[in-house]
Amino acid sequence: MTLLWLKRYVPRGLYGRTALILVLPVVAVQLVVSVAFIQRHLEDVTTQMTVTMTRELQLVTAEVDAAGSRAEAMERIAPLLAAFDMTATFLSPDEAAVPDTQRWYDFSAGVVTRTMRNGMPGFVSASFPPDRSVIVRVGTDQGPMSITFSRRRLTVAAPHQLIVTMIFFGLLMTGVAFIYMRNQLRPILRLARAAEAFGRGRNVPYVPGGAIEVRAAGGAFLDMRARIERAIEQRTMMLSGVSHDLRTPLTRLRLGLSMLDDDEARHLVSDVDEMQRLLDTFLDFARDSSEGETVPVDPHALVSQAVEDARRLGRDVSIASTEGEGTVMLRPVAMGRAVANLIGNAVQYGTRAEVSVALTEKALRIRVEDDGPGIPPESREQAVKPFARLDPARNQNKGSGVGLGLAIVNDVARAHGGTLRLGQSDRLGGLQADIVIGR
Repeated sequence: MTLLWLKRYVPRGLYGRTALILVLPVVAVQLVVSVAFIQRHLEDVTTQMTVTMTRELQLVTAEVDAAGSRAEAMERIAPLLAAFDMTATFLSPDEAAVPDTQRWYDFSAGVVTRTMRNGMPGFVSASFPPDRSVIVRVGTDQGPMSITFSRRRLTVAAPHQLIVTMIFFGLLMTGVAFIYMRNQLRPILRLARAAEAFGRGRNVPYVPGGAIEVRAAGGAFLDMRARIERAIEQRTMMLSGVSHDLRTPLTRLRLGLSMLDDDEARHLVSDVDEMQRLLDTFLDFARDSSEGETVPVDPHALVSQAVEDARRLGRDVSIASTEGEGTVMLRPVAMGRAVANLIGNAVQYGTRAEVSVALTEKALRIRVEDDGPGIPPESREQAVKPFARLDPARNQNKGSGVGLGLAIVNDVARAHGGTLRLGQSDRLGGLQADIVIGR
């Protein structure tokens, strides 16, 4: 529980998480080895070499302090300078007042300066020019003096060789690991794309590949997709067959009733019409979610057509707002019937309806609002189930219905990889139904 705050910093994608698993150990190992090398090897070696150099400098300054003049001092230290491969010169007070100068990344220069200041009386400052030399300024009895010598006398020839080598090979092996990782993750991503497309009602070609486990998951997905397609096909064929077989006796009943007097046959004809309407609704429920192929559709045009069709039937429907432009992969017949169902429900249980469309880069939202009684929050989940009837809430004096209106809309939304959301309309006070589909 204490590590939940890390979730916001962890990559969400498979590539990002795998890359983190690869890179984090490599970086951690390099940091640990680098720190251990710098502290336990480079720093110790530099300190030992600096102590030796400090003793040589003390010999030179001791000879200068023993001399009576600067000229005599230069004569006395000449053999030492030649033996130690140094050069020396006296400075004015202004020239000696120079602070320590070194590059920010030069770790060994800081160790040298610190060691000389602690172990050499009279030490003033040290400079480390880019030409791999060292200039040490010291105070003597004859005045301030600068002594110049090679940087090789203080540090190893290539102090960062190990670090550079580790970084180079770390990057090289990380690149090789990334190439291998991409080849291993590609089958998983293809499986994810195929599953996502199928969830949105589209079938994309997919052949299992990759590791044994990924192939097994891919084969299971293909079997599952085939079973779902067979189940949908069998449901559609069954309900279509039942509807087709029942149309014939219903037609005979209607013909027989036409022979009777209108007063005697009126109620029976009404029952036959109700049975016909039930059969048509069942067939719509069976075929709506999978009817047609997904094609690029302009949702604004689709909704406008549904609103115009509703107006021709004398319904009070208007378009409240439209946002965004573009097309979405939809089944136009199924989606058009879903919008028509929402509009039909809205005007059946209310007096008017308003439709709005919002299209963004991520999702499509089609909203239908009415001024009816709405649906209580505790009943909304039940309302989208097939054959559900919410008589106390919405069906008063409105007819019994079949209980498939919202179920058809929910089925169509899920077939497109979306969802149907029910709420309360802030504009009209009744039901607010949103079809939300990701792009």
